[in-house]
Amino acid sequence: MQEVERYRKPTRILHWVHAGAFVALFLTGLILFIPQLGFLAQDSWTRLIHRIAAVVFIVAPLIYIPMNWKVTLKGIKDAFTWGAEDIGWLQAAPRYYMLCDEEAMPPQGHMNTGQKMWWFMAIVFGVVFVITGAIMWFAKGAAPAALLQWMVFLHDVAFIATGLMFFVHIYMSVVHPLVRPLRTGSWSSMARGKVSVDYAKSHHAKWYEEITKAKEVQTK
Repeated sequence: MQEVERYRKPTRILHWVHAGAFVALFLTGLILFIPQLGFLAQDSWTRLIHRIAAVVFIVAPLIYIPMNWKVTLKGIKDAFTWGAEDIGWLQAAPRYYMLCDEEAMPPQGHMNTGQKMWWFMAIVFGVVFVITGAIMWFAKGAAPAALLQWMVFLHDVAFIATGLMFFVHIYMSVVHPLVRPLRTGSWSSMARGKVSVDYAKSHHAKWYEEITKAKEVQTK
């Protein structure tokens, strides 16, 4: 089976470290968000886990970004660059995801529109998490009550939005029939860094064409 590299090792490490921190933040936040689960927060152990995970959530990208400037800037640019092909993706998405009509989807680049949406939310709401969380953590005794209430509200909005999108991300990366998760598709791209050529052609045709042409140029 022919394969192509989709994600380098540093990117995969960041992904799993950040994902682990996010899951810990989500679960410990859920305990505080749902009153019926409040008994689990006794002795403040969940708060301690939440804060440790928050530090990992912030520090991991700060270590990664300076060592991977080009990849980082390209990822940010892709997340905030939207065009006609994204409209085509949105129009075809219901047939693709609900009816498994693979031919309905127009050719995509390295990130399809759904991945752009997730990455866009991760960036925007990640900043919201950091700012609101820092104020609630370090300025709880000094900040005005109204400001703290707004920080809690915005933190909760980010929690709900990213939580819902996270479950969509898991479903589309692991469960959906067309992602071929075990050895060739989306799961493989983050587990091993590689996807099959067939998967690359069917899901990211524009990106596969770009890297193929680049290899041809290098070999000349």
